[in-house]
Amino acid sequence: MIAELSIKNFAIIEAVSISFDKGLTVLTGETGAGKSIIIDAIHLLAGGRGSQEFVRHGEKRAEIEGLFLIESEKHPCIHVCHELGIELDDNMVVLRREIHASGKSVCRVNGKLVTISVLREVGRTLVDIHGQHEHQELMNADLHIDLLDQFGNEAINKCVEAYNNVYDHYKSLEVRLNDLTTNEQQMAHRLDLIQFQLEEINNAKLQPKEEEELLAERNKISNYQKLFQALNNSYYSLHGEQKGLDWVGHAMSETEALKAIDPKLGTIYETISNAYYQLEEVSYHIRDEIDQLEYDPERLDFIEGRLSEIKQLKKKYGSTVEEILEYAAKIEEELETIQNKDSHIHKLQQELESVESDLLLEAKALTEARTKAAVTLEEKIHEQLRDLYLEKANFKVNVTSHNKFQKNGVDAVEFYLTTNPGEPLKPLARVASGGELSRIMLAMKSIFSQHQGITSIIFDEVDTGVSGKVAQAIANKIYSVSVESQVLCISHLPQVAAMSDTHLFISKEIDKERTKTRVNILSIEEKVNEIGRMISGIEVTELTKEHAKELLQLANRQKGIK
Repeated sequence: MIAELSIKNFAIIEAVSISFDKGLTVLTGETGAGKSIIIDAIHLLAGGRGSQEFVRHGEKRAEIEGLFLIESEKHPCIHVCHELGIELDDNMVVLRREIHASGKSVCRVNGKLVTISVLREVGRTLVDIHGQHEHQELMNADLHIDLLDQFGNEAINKCVEAYNNVYDHYKSLEVRLNDLTTNEQQMAHRLDLIQFQLEEINNAKLQPKEEEELLAERNKISNYQKLFQALNNSYYSLHGEQKGLDWVGHAMSETEALKAIDPKLGTIYETISNAYYQLEEVSYHIRDEIDQLEYDPERLDFIEGRLSEIKQLKKKYGSTVEEILEYAAKIEEELETIQNKDSHIHKLQQELESVESDLLLEAKALTEARTKAAVTLEEKIHEQLRDLYLEKANFKVNVTSHNKFQKNGVDAVEFYLTTNPGEPLKPLARVASGGELSRIMLAMKSIFSQHQGITSIIFDEVDTGVSGKVAQAIANKIYSVSVESQVLCISHLPQVAAMSDTHLFISKEIDKERTKTRVNILSIEEKVNEIGRMISGIEVTELTKEHAKELLQLANRQKGIK
C-alpha cells in the first residue's frame, strides 16, 4: 500500500503531504481544487510521462515522493527490485521523481538513481491507475493472456513452466539448425575464420597458469640485484663477522647450564634452542637461494616475448589464458560441426521433431488449463456484472490456438462482451462506453485485484455517468475491491464517499495572489457535511444532512459495521 505521499511545486500544489491507510480512501472536493492533480502526481511517480508543464509557475522543479509498504514476501515488486539490483529495507519502497523546469526528469527508487523505464517497471507492480478515458490493462487485448494466467494461478503456472522448459530446448535446437542450413557463403567465411583462429591458438601452445608463472619469473630476474643483496646481507648477519647465529648458540649454552639450578629457566632454554635451530635451518635455505640466483638476460627476453604473444591473444580471444583455451575448445567443436554439417543437420532435425512432439503435448495441456480457467472466469465476471445491474451483459473469454510456438504457448486470448441481448459479442475495447465501461471495469477489477498483487488501485472518476441504484452498486463494488487491495478513489457520488474508510477533502485557497491546494482528513461530522454538499450540489441543509447520515448508516450496514 502507499503509506505516504509528498508533493512540492506540482501544478497548483505548493506543498502537500498526505498519509494513507488501508481500505478505501475517497477524495472529494470542488471541481478544479486539485483532486486529479494528486492522481497525476502518483501517475508520474509510477513512471508516467512527465512534462515541464507540471512544474509550478516560478519554481525550478517539481518534487514527488511516495512511500510504499510491501506486506507480502511474494509481492511482484520484490522480484522486480531483485532483478534490477535495487535493495529493499524492511520491505519498504520509496519512489522519488523530480521534474525540472528545463524538462529534465530525475528518478530514484530507494535512493538509487534509475531511468524512467526502470521506475515504470517498479511502479507498475505498486500502482494501477484507472480513469474514465484511459486504456488500462483490461482494455489491452495483448495483456489478456497474462490476466487469464494470473487468474488461473497455480494450475496454469505449472503448465506454463512445463511448456517453457521444453520450449527453451526447442528454440535452441531451432537456432542451431538454422545456423547450419542458411547462407552457405556466410558458413564458408565462418569456417575460414575459426580455422585461422584455432591454428593461431594451437601454435601458441598455451599452458594453464602459464602467464602467472612467467610474470613471477620475470619479476624475479628483473630484481636479481635487489634479491642477491638482501639475501647476501641476511646470510652475512647470521654467519659473518657479527656471527648472530653464534651469539644465539652462546645464549642457548648459558641457559642450558642454569636450568639445573632453576627448573623455571628450562622454558627459556627451550625457546632459545628452538630459535637457534630454526635460524640455522633458514640460513642454509638462504645460502641455497643465493647459489641458485642467476641473471639470464636471454631468458628475460624470451619471457617478455612470450608475455607479449599472450597479450595479443588475450585481445582477441579472452581475458585470461584459461578463457583463450576455453574459446579454442568451443570453436574446435564448431569446426567439427561445420565440416560434418550434413550428419549434424540430420541429427538436429530428428531431435527437433522429437522435441516438437513433446512441445505440442505441453502446449495442448496449457491450452486445456486456460480454457478451463476461462470458463470459471466468465462465471465470476457474470456474477459481478449482475451485482452492477448488467445482468443481461454477456462476457466471453475467447481462447484460440494457432500453429506458431511462442514463449507463452500457442494461444491467443481476448475478452469479448456484449451489453445488449441479441447483439453479437465484440472485443471489449470496442464495445463499452461511459457508465457501462465503469461498471465493466469494476467487475473485472473485483476479480483481478485478487490475483494481480497490485499494492494500490486508483479510480479517477470512474463513476461518471451513473446514478441511483447503479451508483450504490458501484460504491459497493469499489469497497469490495478495497478489501483485497488499497483503493484510492476520486468520486462525485455521495454513495461512494459514504463507503469510504478514509475521506480526504481537497480544497483550494488564494494566498498572496497564488492558488494553493489543501488536503484535510474529514471527521465524522465533516464527512456528513461533505456528503450533504455532494447530495444537494449547492447548499447544505438540515434535510441533506439527514440524507447524508442515512447514507452513512446504509454504508455501515453494507460494510458490516454496527
